[in-house]
Parts: sequence; structure tokens; C-alpha cells
Amino acid sequence: MNISQAAGETGLPAKTIRYYEEIGLVTPLRDSNGYRAFGEADVHKLTFLARSRALGFSIEDCRTLLGLWEDQSRASSDVRTLAKEHLAQIEAKIEDLQAMRDTLSELVEACVGDDRPDCPILKDLASA
Repeated sequence: MNISQAAGETGLPAKTIRYYEEIGLVTPLRDSNGYRAFGEADVHKLTFLARSRALGFSIEDCRTLLGLWEDQSRASSDVRTLAKEHLAQIEAKIEDLQAMRDTLSELVEACVGDDRPDCPILKDLASA
């Protein structure tokens, strides 16, 4: 199948698929005319990558996960370790976002929001 068909099958933009090829995550065959010819294995890899990226894994983590997926002698503990590290990063981001939300919520609550120039939000931003 061509890149448009592969994009339709995987939900990835053709530009992303070209990028994944450029960085060596997928290596589709080439037809005699030079066009990419994606096979089922390529589509499966692209779907795997799309799902991994949707879960927030970095490109390098995706490269590692793809390598582990292709290695039939892998230890599932390697996969679990990588996933646990990523989960810890996500949880840390969530905590940071919750702290940001709480701070901003307090600042919004402290601001009267009238036509006076006094603004606790701006005062807080200027003091940091």
C-alpha cells in the first residue's frame, strides 16, 4: 500500500510517517518507481508507534519499545520498567499541573476584577 493508504489505516499523517521513516523507526520497501510500499508489518509498526505516542512516550522510548516488541526473547520486566518510568513522569506532570491550577485559582479568586488598577495576579507574577 502507498503512504496515503498507510496513513488512512493508522490514523497518522503522511508527514509523520515520512518522519518515522527518516529516523529509522519504519523501513518500507520501495516499488520499482521509487514509491514507498507499506506492508502489513509496516502498518502494524506504525499503529504501535501511534498508540505509544498517544500515551506520551518519547520517540526514543518508542524506539526502545519497538525494539522490545520485535525481540521475541525480551524480558517483560524491561517493558514494565520503561512503562513505570514513564508513568512516574506523567504523575509528576499531573502534580505540577495541579499545583499550577491551585495557585492560579487562588490568584483569580483574590482578584476583584473591577476597573481599579490593583491586581493581585500581576503583583504575584512580578514578585516571582
